[in-house]
Amino acid sequence: MKISTKGRYALRLMLDIAQHDTGEPVRLKDIAERQDISMKYLEQIVSALVKANFLISIRGPQGGYRLSRKPDTYTVGSILRITEGNLAPVECLSTEENTCYRAPMCATLRIWKELDEAISSVVDKYTLEDLVSWSSEMVNNYVI
Repeated sequence: MKISTKGRYALRLMLDIAQHDTGEPVRLKDIAERQDISMKYLEQIVSALVKANFLISIRGPQGGYRLSRKPDTYTVGSILRITEGNLAPVECLSTEENTCYRAPMCATLRIWKELDEAISSVVDKYTLEDLVSWSSEMVNNYVI
């Protein structure tokens, strides 16, 4: 499984907004500059995150974006699923019920299920708040 650029940038965008939450909206232009991501690409990602109610869009000259909830309520997995869709390693596990006619005789299904559970257990374990904390630890540990 490979996380796309869109998924990685969505995490960086959400992290940037969480880190720069001063009560005022965070401008997309500022995020683009700090993260070195094009505005056009960020606009696509922001659109999906607003539609999913992960972000609040504030219009106007003092506008920008804010998290709709506290950072500890967003898991990495929930953010990735907005841009990546289902994170299942194989198609037959991408829906609640496995409808593959080969499932009862599939010797590899056990591996795919275990891999799916492992992926979910990691991405759903960590929150945006964890990323904020790790990021500040990295800044505070910088030595010349």
